This record gives sequence, C-alpha cells and structure tokens, in this order.
Amino acid sequence: MNTVNKLLKAYSHNTILHYDKWSEKHAYRALNNGNLKQWISNILPCELLERSLKKAIESIVTLCECTTFYKKFPDDIRTPDYGDKWGRIANYIEINNRAIAEMQGHTCRKGLLSAIKLLPAIPPSAKSWANCIILSQIWPNIYGDGYNKEPWEENSIYGIKLGIGYSENIIDYQKSEKISPEEQFKAFNDLAHFRGLKTGFRTIISEDQLKVSKAYHDDENFRWSNPEHVELYIQEMVNIVNTGFEAIFVDSAKHIGGYDLQNYTGVGALPDYPQMQYITDEIRKRSGCTTLSFVGEKSSDDFERYRKMGLNAGTAFISVDDFDNVKYWSDRLKYSRDYAPGVEVSNDNTEGGTTYETRLNRIRNCLFGFEYASDKLPSFMQMEDLFPLRYDTNTHHLMMCNPSYSLNKTPQSHWRELFTKDDGRYYNHQVGEIFAHALFL
Repeated sequence: MNTVNKLLKAYSHNTILHYDKWSEKHAYRALNNGNLKQWISNILPCELLERSLKKAIESIVTLCECTTFYKKFPDDIRTPDYGDKWGRIANYIEINNRAIAEMQGHTCRKGLLSAIKLLPAIPPSAKSWANCIILSQIWPNIYGDGYNKEPWEENSIYGIKLGIGYSENIIDYQKSEKISPEEQFKAFNDLAHFRGLKTGFRTIISEDQLKVSKAYHDDENFRWSNPEHVELYIQEMVNIVNTGFEAIFVDSAKHIGGYDLQNYTGVGALPDYPQMQYITDEIRKRSGCTTLSFVGEKSSDDFERYRKMGLNAGTAFISVDDFDNVKYWSDRLKYSRDYAPGVEVSNDNTEGGTTYETRLNRIRNCLFGFEYASDKLPSFMQMEDLFPLRYDTNTHHLMMCNPSYSLNKTPQSHWRELFTKDDGRYYNHQVGEIFAHALFL
C-alpha cells in the first residue's frame, strides 16, 4: 500500500477518491498553453485547513495536470523533472507548518497534515522552472515542542534537537503505529510531487542552536568540532531527504567559514568552509539524490565561494523592488548554471509592515525579471506572501513564538484568526492572477 493510501487508512478514510467539485469551482488556470496547470485561489486558508484529510487529497487529485482522474492514488509518483540543477532557477516558498498546525487547547500537532491541506492553493511549477515548498520545521524545537504558548513567550523554531525523532508539532505520533513518521513525510512529498511541486526544509547550522538528544540522557550541546555530532547531523539530513525532500535551506549560510561575522546574528560557531563542503557532498552522496538543491541564506558578490561550497541558490543579494535591476542580474548571471544569488519577496526575519502593493510588485519581478525563462534567478518568499497574516503578527514572530489565536481553544478558530479576512482573500486572488501569467513560461 502506498503511503498516501496508508495515511488515509490511518485516519479511518477509505481509499476510493471522488472528484471534488469545490476545487473545480475555485480553480485558477495558467494562461495560454499552460492551462492544464491548476490551483485554488481567491480563498482564505481556513477554507482548506478546515477540510478533512480525504477532501484535501481529493482536491489534489482533481487539480492534476493530467487529464485522468485517479479513483485511487497512484503507487508510482515521480518528482517533477527539471534536471539536476533545477534549484538554480526555482521559486522557494516557505510554509510555516508549525503555525498552521492543529492548536487544540495548549497542544500543537499535525502540522504536516495542515501543510497537505494547503497544497491545492500553492501554484504548481511552470514549464521552465520549479516551485518548491520549504517547510519551516522538521525536528523538535528545544523548548515547548508540541505546545503553543502566549504570543509574547519565546518558543523558537531556530533551536532544534537532533537524534530524537521529529517534532510533535509536525508529526502525528498518535498514528505512528499505523503510519510511521517517515511514511507521513513520504505521503506529504508524494502529494506535493503529484501537485507538480518540489519540496524542501529549513535547517540550522549555528551550533548553540542545536542539541544532541538521546533517550534517558540529558541533552548535549552540539559541537562542530565533535566528529560524532557532525556524523549525526549528516545522517539526520540524509534520513529526511530519503523521504522525498529535494531542497535544504541553510540558515546563516552566508557566514560559514567566518565570513562577514560582524553581521552574523546566530548563536554559536558555524562549520568551517571545508567542513561545509564535506557536509553537502556527503548528504548528496549518501542519499543518492542527484537533484538535491542547497539554498543559502543571504549572498555576497563572492558567488564562487557559495558554488564551491555545494550551494545552488542564495537569497537577498539583488534588489527585488527594481524590475530592471532583477533583469540586469538575470542576464549577467545567465552563464552561471550551478549557482546564482536570488531575489526575495520576504524572508523569515520579516517583521511586517510591507504593503500588499509592494509584495505583489516583488512577486511580479521575481517571476518575470528575465529575457528568457531559462535565465530566471532563484527567488524566495514566505507563506505570508500568498496568504497574508493577521495584522498583529508577522513571519518572524511566528518563527520565534508559537501562539494560538483561537477564540475558543479549537483549531478551526485558530485557522480563521491567524490570517486576514476579506482583504487577504482579494490579495490571494491577485497573487493567483500573477502566477496565471507566469506558469506557461
């Protein structure tokens, strides 16, 4: 039984799928000869998050680019094929799967199921380049994993434990006897790949933001100077890549090897340069994933430094608000096929205040700032750039804290209150129109 059907069975659903008329009604299509590419737009996220798991999967199958409706989810799912260097021109869209998890009272769980439910509203990949979802959380955060806290209490995603499994915010351990955590990740990846999306995850490399955990032992401080810790780090990355992820977003990658440390805001030492080369090479080698893309946070003009480190894309080097500037750098870097710095709509440190008009303009520049689609620069955006958050929170706040905004301690109320309402719906419609013009390229 494939993992998607196994997931359905674990939640007491049968595996016979039915065409979803609701998805057909809300579907947007790419223009011109890309009109088989579909996604749901002009919606509020709660409209998807409140649906059942089976409805979500039926929606995904209904929106298939193929012309066949599968009454049972297929066994053989392949990742969208854009070649081994796909990450050099991809759009990376980070989804904070913890923020959209099921907040029941003070508990926080099933973030991966919520990410599955949101998949129909993520535009699929274009003809020439991939859209890639980056999940914010995979491993347990150090303090308060599995629980929400007050909006002012720290509960950071930037501090994680290795060696003790995956986050209770994300994985449904109540179902782990029926479907293992690794199978839950594989089901997510198969559904995303079926949607025409690539997938990846965020990882931390500042050593004082990492802990090594073992059952019945106190947590141990992670140290890059400890070969056992380095080995654990590599194996943890390989294990999760083996469930189907193809991109790794490396937090603080700019500063590896002691580069530009005056602007470093992480906590603790970073790998040295040859060590990071070894790490990226070993993850690729051990996983056997020739398509694996490494994305580094921030970039400088020393592009060869990042290419030789094993990275494929960087963020935030090029001013995204100036279309001509984006197009200029696209042309200048068109012969660099292994690595390129990129543009971003927003990042995980965004603290709000960016107008809708500015965000929409940045998305346009990311998706159209080139002469030829094959020369496109990589881009990075956040969940908020597709689905605006309520006005008293922001992307960075939800990375640092894990509040429930529920008015009655139910998950449905949290989902309704986490995002903006009518203006957010119209903004999502405008984003949908921009992607409709881009996906046939």
